[in-house]
Amino acid sequence: MKIKSDSFEDEGNIPSRYSCQGEDINPSLMLSDVPQGARTLVLIVDDPDAPMGTWTHWLVWDIEPREVIKEGSIPGIQGKNDFGKNDYGGPCPPSGTHRYFFKIYAMDSKLGLKEGASRSMLEESMNGHVLDKCSIMGRYKRK
Repeated sequence: MKIKSDSFEDEGNIPSRYSCQGEDINPSLMLSDVPQGARTLVLIVDDPDAPMGTWTHWLVWDIEPREVIKEGSIPGIQGKNDFGKNDYGGPCPPSGTHRYFFKIYAMDSKLGLKEGASRSMLEESMNGHVLDKCSIMGRYKRK
């Protein structure tokens, strides 16, 4: 499985449009080679460079397998991010340049979690059901 974005290059800079300094909407993501047996997808966006440890920006699950996750969309059921919201929270580093990983997991079943579930609940329900995964990383520094 592969992922790319027409919003930023892998390991490139994420435009401010997708950050807390812009429209704070998710960038588009294009997927290819999704396994045939995939019933759903999971998307986790996080920042491992946050001062207090990895910061979760977005959790989405039970996404219908597709080739495109559109910009500014809600493609599935959303969980609680580290901003305390069931929503996308764009890059917003307190200082310096941070890395943001957009990770997609192909699942062999629906997870059935309720909206607002935590990352630990999501990861526990994913255990043993991941068929494949891929990721893209972008960087962001406040202007």
